[in-house]
Amino acid sequence: MGNSDFSQVDFSAFKQVDVKTVDPDTLVDINDITVDTKLPREERILDFIRQIKNPYCYRCGKVVVKISFNDTDATLEDRMESLLRMM
Repeated sequence: MGNSDFSQVDFSAFKQVDVKTVDPDTLVDINDITVDTKLPREERILDFIRQIKNPYCYRCGKVVVKISFNDTDATLEDRMESLLRMM
């Protein structure tokens, strides 16, 4: 699977899925996904996206999961460290 497979995919539409109205049966369960760790990083990412269909909204068992990202250079580790310092 090459990058061209995703060139016409509208990822912005994936971000707009409303977890309150989406039919959970239309979402992929992340537990059903297997990633071949022997593949190069880019191919693993593309394979994951191919399998999950919508990387912004999916199921984990019976739970609908929606993720989003801020446009920032801060890493998850940076945010966790900041949270721990506030406690």
